[in-house]
Amino acid sequence: MSDPDPRDVTLALEIFTTWLTRFGAALEDADAEGLSACFVADGFWKDILAFGWDFRMYSGVEDIRAGFAATLERVRPRAARPAADRSAPRMLKRSGRPVVEAFLDLDTEGGRATGFVRLLVDQADPSASRAWIALTALQEIRGYEERIGERRPTGHREPAHSSGDNWLDERLRAQRYEDRDPQVLIVGGGHAGLSLAARLGQMGVDTLIVERNARVGDNWRHRYHSLTLHNEVWANSLPYLPFPPTWPTFLPKDKLAGWLEAYAEFMELNVWTDTEFLHGAYDESTGTWTARLRTGDSPERIVHVPHIVMATGSVSGLPRMPAMPGLDSFGGEVVHSSRFAGGAPYEGKRAVVVGTGNSGHDVAQDLHGHGAAVTMIQRSPTCVISLVPSGTMVYALYSEGPPIEDVDLITAAVPYPILQSSYQWLTKPTCELDVDLLDGLHAVGFETDFEADGTGFHMRYLRTGGGYYIDVGCSQLIARREIGLVQARDIDRFTPSGLRLADGTEITCDLVVLATGYENQQEGVRRLLGGAVADRLGPIWGFDDNHFMRNMWRRTPQPGLWVMGGAMNESRLYSRFLALQIRADLAGLMTPDDAAGPPQLGIEVNAAAG
Repeated sequence: MSDPDPRDVTLALEIFTTWLTRFGAALEDADAEGLSACFVADGFWKDILAFGWDFRMYSGVEDIRAGFAATLERVRPRAARPAADRSAPRMLKRSGRPVVEAFLDLDTEGGRATGFVRLLVDQADPSASRAWIALTALQEIRGYEERIGERRPTGHREPAHSSGDNWLDERLRAQRYEDRDPQVLIVGGGHAGLSLAARLGQMGVDTLIVERNARVGDNWRHRYHSLTLHNEVWANSLPYLPFPPTWPTFLPKDKLAGWLEAYAEFMELNVWTDTEFLHGAYDESTGTWTARLRTGDSPERIVHVPHIVMATGSVSGLPRMPAMPGLDSFGGEVVHSSRFAGGAPYEGKRAVVVGTGNSGHDVAQDLHGHGAAVTMIQRSPTCVISLVPSGTMVYALYSEGPPIEDVDLITAAVPYPILQSSYQWLTKPTCELDVDLLDGLHAVGFETDFEADGTGFHMRYLRTGGGYYIDVGCSQLIARREIGLVQARDIDRFTPSGLRLADGTEITCDLVVLATGYENQQEGVRRLLGGAVADRLGPIWGFDDNHFMRNMWRRTPQPGLWVMGGAMNESRLYSRFLALQIRADLAGLMTPDDAAGPPQLGIEVNAAAG
């Protein structure tokens, strides 16, 4: 990345300073009209917990004015200032428009918030530039700040504690929970659960993770042999501990598994492995859960906690096993992709892989690489994109230079209409770059699509959690017919020896792998907490009416139940906000009325804003 023009640096600082002076004065005066005047007419303001205990988006100056008017008296925001320890203001182009991006800090009645603004430059009068998008996000609650930096523990032991026990003795005793119950029980010890537990621990919340696998990291360690991450290392990492700069761009699954296990140790997280969450029941009168746990062959353990967090990912972990005609009569092996460990045992055998998402392609490629004859079944059109360059373009912000925590806030600030138009703009050049790849697939009958609105693979991930493939070589194998392809509509049924097509063709096989995804996490809740809780909660993941993820990272309709998930970059960002809400609830700072916040204002979706 080239050095910025010093003239742009100076102008960016001047534009931001002028804007911040106006914005800060309006905050001090509790002037909702003056605050909304700091935005362009079709601007956006997103707030995450800074102006109320919820995630909210306001669109257009009237909504923005009303949003400030509804919250200023209660929140008392003040002391807006350039953000400490954040990137300096930058002059850039976004969506073809000159902008200044900058960070600010401000104080509220309850704590400290950080803001990000993207100012649309008024080229005729730069001093009149106003905010196109703005984010305000709570960073810490006064009195419950993270114990990092200057607040870190000294490590010195007080005389009153000099009983002969050292740090390790105390850690082991804390992990056993023999004399207390945790304040928070996290179900799932993957990257999402670990990220949240680390945040909670630094805010002084006693947190226990239960993980059904024998070791932390087994959720990656036990997956198919060739698996690597499909997004770049600099977009990933967990809170407080970045990956070493020596690590490869695309992480092998066992390297990540080892890191997760080490992370739990380094961050002093209380984890019970080989522990199954059997059931939980909520007592409305006491506001607590009674949870039944079982570790290995030990007797059940009962714990009483005010908060349970489901951290089994954006999916339930329950394999989706579709009913396929005749499959129950098939005489070979049938396995879901989540149980597929690798292709080595299938050398010289024939396999059918059902599904053409990332897992289906990776399984098929792994089997082919180990000498199996593979046929894939496509059930619906799939969004296919090359790993490099197209697949990495969506994470380009993380390679622009700002620290990863700053980029997290920039990505969180982007409102849905701009996100939609940005992905539409991005999908066009990626399809052009991938034209040979796509033409090769189409020539053998593979069907592709890039969402009805042309927003491509990442929007599909946000909407559904699957249905796309980032190509790491399997598409070429399909295009060269080294891996066979059958459309599901052309199938008659499975037979004892394999697959029969509607035209009578027989495809014999020894193995069927169902790469058919997982049930929505709502179904995992149903299994563990009962139908009434699952129905009260509703579906998880995908956009809600206000274009935030449904029931993710914030209060759900079920008191005391939270959902933590998403990719590593999402877990790193939103673990802070979920931890802040739980910390506030435990401290009695977030009443039901506070959680409801001001009435949600309507969102005027203006795609032209992008």
